[in-house]
Amino acid sequence: MSWIIARRRRPAAGYAALLLGLIVVAALYAVVTGSGGARASLSEPQQGIGAGYDLFISNCSSCHGTDAAGTSQAPSLIGAGAAAVDFQMSTGRMPCSGGPTSQCPEKPVTKSPEQIYEIADYIASLGGGPAIPDAQQVSTAGADTALGYQLFSTNCAQCHGFAGAGGALTYGKYAPNLINATPTQIYEAMLTGPEAMPVFGDGVVPPQAKRDIIAYITQTRVEPNPGGLSLGRTGTVTEGLLVWLGGLGCLVLIAMWITAKRRETHATAAAAAGSSMETSETEH
Repeated sequence: MSWIIARRRRPAAGYAALLLGLIVVAALYAVVTGSGGARASLSEPQQGIGAGYDLFISNCSSCHGTDAAGTSQAPSLIGAGAAAVDFQMSTGRMPCSGGPTSQCPEKPVTKSPEQIYEIADYIASLGGGPAIPDAQQVSTAGADTALGYQLFSTNCAQCHGFAGAGGALTYGKYAPNLINATPTQIYEAMLTGPEAMPVFGDGVVPPQAKRDIIAYITQTRVEPNPGGLSLGRTGTVTEGLLVWLGGLGCLVLIAMWITAKRRETHATAAAAAGSSMETSETEH
């Protein structure tokens, strides 16, 4: 007993006790949080979701890394979710030829829906994230298009235009046209916030509100144009400005034509007067 007391009085004993305490706390934390299971879950998808993993390695790992943790060319996909993968690949934005800060344009899709789902399942297995919405989630049956218009005008029209025609943004970015986007892709974009778009989670825009917005966008595509030429539905201000500039240009052209005709008339009259004076002088 005296030996233990003597040892405890040494300065190194305090550090040893502190180190032992930290080790015990770390071990308890690992047991409670299940960090060992987390490591297993990162390695299991490579074996359990073989098709998605093989597709990822052959098509995505050169930019996102073999572990999907990201590189200098592309961000990490751990926690991105299946919805982000499905949106980026189903719209042709991925694979992208640009760098990590470039905006990837839409291109023809190179993978089948089944292959895209397999890659999405593999990415989802790495760290969760938003799932791909099902048909019921994106259904517009019973949706309120009037409320969808108000929500779209408040949250989306500043970038996409009041009819979803898209437009230019700052720093060389742009908001894409929504005419060809499917309801699933629109829902996924609101869930994941691709590129310059903010994330509209369910806490910000509830699922029913998302369906209302989708209903407004899809209805706008089939609405007639009672005013005639829609000019791409870029907005009343743009259309009015184009009409004003076109009308003003026509008036300027008409004024120039009238002025030219008057000059031609005066020149003809002056030439006739000069000719008559010469004739009279010759006769005298």
